[in-house]
Amino acid sequence: MNEIRVVLVEDHDLTRGGLRTALQQETNIKVVGEAANGKSGLEILKQTQPDIAIIDIGLPDMDGIELTQKFKQYIATSGVRETKVLILTMHDNDDAVIGAFAAGADSYSVKDVSIDKLKDAINTTYEGNSWIDPVIARTVLKQAKKKQPDIPAASAQKMVMINAVEPEYQEFLESCPLTERELEVLELIVAGRSNAEIAEKLYITVGTVKTHVRSILNKLCADDRTQAAVRALRSGWIE
Repeated sequence: MNEIRVVLVEDHDLTRGGLRTALQQETNIKVVGEAANGKSGLEILKQTQPDIAIIDIGLPDMDGIELTQKFKQYIATSGVRETKVLILTMHDNDDAVIGAFAAGADSYSVKDVSIDKLKDAINTTYEGNSWIDPVIARTVLKQAKKKQPDIPAASAQKMVMINAVEPEYQEFLESCPLTERELEVLELIVAGRSNAEIAEKLYITVGTVKTHVRSILNKLCADDRTQAAVRALRSGWIE
């Protein structure tokens, strides 16, 4: 099993110490650095280039969203190895989630998550998938759902419209809506599920899941699952 190198950026000493102690008990996780504020955190992240950066959103000098944005910009311009960002926060509102993902965060969790769930989030993020705490996902998805006119019964397959906030996506999505099955897959992507987990949940093969994921990415003009999750969180749909 590959070792996952982690940096902790958290301003509360007890919380940071507790996280460090819990994570270092895992054989595949190594805490290689920590910081109590955004400025120090940015320097440590540049120096260590970890696999995962766990960043508190409420840092004293710059919030976790700003730190994430600056670090992701540094990665893009300097050509260093990629570091995944897991935002850790007490906040579960949709604006904070969308802001974090727009800044380049890969995963998002509330602080009171169990240590086992946090380890799941770290492993899922390390594998290249987006992990969103179910509490956050349920809150945001509930707020994002909007009623739309009924689709004519003559349709061969029930379609689900996605109304993107960004105007440039609206026309495309109206002409190329998601199917009901694709919406189910998309909701599980937002919840941070892997292809295998989605297949098990929906009783379909992993190959079929991959086909649906490719279709979703194409329809949402998304480059990857994280980008699709961001656009899903910005959107509403009918059940």
